[in-house]
Amino acid sequence: MILLSSKVLITGGAGFIGSYIAERLLEKGYFVKIYDKLLEENYGPNPSTPSYLPINHENLKFIKGDLNDKNLLKRELEDTEIIIHLASKLGIGRSMYEIENFIKENTLGTSTLLDILVNSNNNVNKLIIASSNCIYGEGLVKCPNCGVFKPQMRSPSQMKNKIWDIICPNCKIPTVPQLTPEETPPDCTSIYAYSKLHQEQLCLFIGKTYDINVTSLRLFNVIGARQALSNPYTGVCAIFTTSLLCGNPPLIYEDGLQSRDFVNVNDVANAFMLAIENSNSKNEIFNVGTGTSTLLLKLAELLSNLINPKIKPKILQVGRIGDVRNCIADISKIKNKLGFKPKYTFEDSVIQMIDYIKNLNKKIINNLNDKTLAVLKELQDKKII
Repeated sequence: MILLSSKVLITGGAGFIGSYIAERLLEKGYFVKIYDKLLEENYGPNPSTPSYLPINHENLKFIKGDLNDKNLLKRELEDTEIIIHLASKLGIGRSMYEIENFIKENTLGTSTLLDILVNSNNNVNKLIIASSNCIYGEGLVKCPNCGVFKPQMRSPSQMKNKIWDIICPNCKIPTVPQLTPEETPPDCTSIYAYSKLHQEQLCLFIGKTYDINVTSLRLFNVIGARQALSNPYTGVCAIFTTSLLCGNPPLIYEDGLQSRDFVNVNDVANAFMLAIENSNSKNEIFNVGTGTSTLLLKLAELLSNLINPKIKPKILQVGRIGDVRNCIADISKIKNKLGFKPKYTFEDSVIQMIDYIKNLNKKIINNLNDKTLAVLKELQDKKII
């Protein structure tokens, strides 16, 4: 049974998702400890706690710290009952050439956390890990003749020939995207994806071994207000938005008809609260999405209309090895077991994000754009795109 006076430690809690979870916890009477290293790539030079954090709340404590600082983390876990583990290094593309950094931050950081739980005196009885849909690789598809199956990633030759759809290996015809449930086998296509799978598997294994209540939430494409435009590695929505704010068209790879499941950050925060307070979450894995498919072209067009209608998205008709064509969440499990129900539409989420960034000044936007262009060039130089 979870008591409302419980102390909750959120690793990476100063960020986009963590700030919303902290707000929910404070509203319900929990004591919240935000443990975050405040990376420059997320918070800019000379980083400080972001203004959206209720840093002066009497039930909130901020700790600037690294997951691999074992002594500091150990001290903060002594009186903690619940851990929400969000801390991760982001960036699918750059993970392919910053291999050591990603394993150190994501895999080793998580192992340090678990080592403390197992080998020190603490009161932790619940651990929720933020996993990712990227561990699936391609989502399930359906062939009209052969039925539903888990496809392999598209080959270099297929991408070179601009055949963007997933093709049935037997019938040689295009397939239709399907919802992807939790039992779908992982098929990691980046070091980042492997590191997220490591985090999930390590936490669940230690939870079962030592009878710690562990839940893994596989988050799909989270969007909404407070999304870090300062870090272009956070995803396609941030890159499209930053480009448009500076008068550049969003660049869409392939044909723009690849699909994603965009879920509102408020709905994600609610999923974490359900995982904390519902006993049906113990030792379970849940998708957190909407179950609704959105084309990347639709995302780009909506952002263009809201930010600068004179700028139209540019479809490149160029593929990138390792890119996923479709991955949409099957959320029936989290609905049935925890009562999760998304409240916000894709359009709601985009509008919330746009309303938030309207408060950013032009100088900041220009700096963001410069950084985005630098990141894109970096990835091109490394032959990631």
